[in-house]
Amino acid sequence: MTLPLLTALSATLTITAHYLRPPRMGWVYFFKPLTTILILIIALRPGTALTDLYAGAIALGLIFSLAGDIFLMFPGYFIQGLASFLLGHVCYWVAFFPAAWGREVLWPLLPLLAFGGWMLKYLWPGLSKGLKAPVSLYLTVIIGMATLAVSRALQAPSPAATSAAVGALLFLISDSVLAVDRFRKPFHLARALVLGTYYAGQFLIAYSIMNGAAQFPPGP
Repeated sequence: MTLPLLTALSATLTITAHYLRPPRMGWVYFFKPLTTILILIIALRPGTALTDLYAGAIALGLIFSLAGDIFLMFPGYFIQGLASFLLGHVCYWVAFFPAAWGREVLWPLLPLLAFGGWMLKYLWPGLSKGLKAPVSLYLTVIIGMATLAVSRALQAPSPAATSAAVGALLFLISDSVLAVDRFRKPFHLARALVLGTYYAGQFLIAYSIMNGAAQFPPGP
């Protein structure tokens, strides 16, 4: 069985475990981090040059994401999980930025800023005083990450850049659904949507290392 199929199976078992009655939390504790580890292995497949800025930054971002996955499995570690994912997004910023900065950045920036402003306004009443600043910072960083990924795909089009851009947008969708479910309106399908878009997004970002950084010249 190929590694992508194993990753898809692990992700499916993670999601399924939440919907069994009773939920199989032992499965979650095993398969949730395993799925991210498998995605990291895809990123680190033989031939990946971690000395390359793009590949190294994406790999480090996946490691921070793995830490975030583990923190968020346990009650009381939300801030630690948020911080881990924030650092992961900063790593993705580092990967995407060199080929993303230019006039094209305005095309994704404006609609994504509008979405981020609307999302923060919607979430605000449900955020405790201690979470308003961390959530605002996190939302700003992930909006920036998605903007750079899409701008990069517009400025230097390629399958790898498109993969990273779609992955970044799926990651943004995942975190948005998670925030709505956690802070405003819990709903039954939230975990499936959150985990499905999260793993798909991370896979596409990791997959973008294939034929990745070497194709993208530095921005102006």
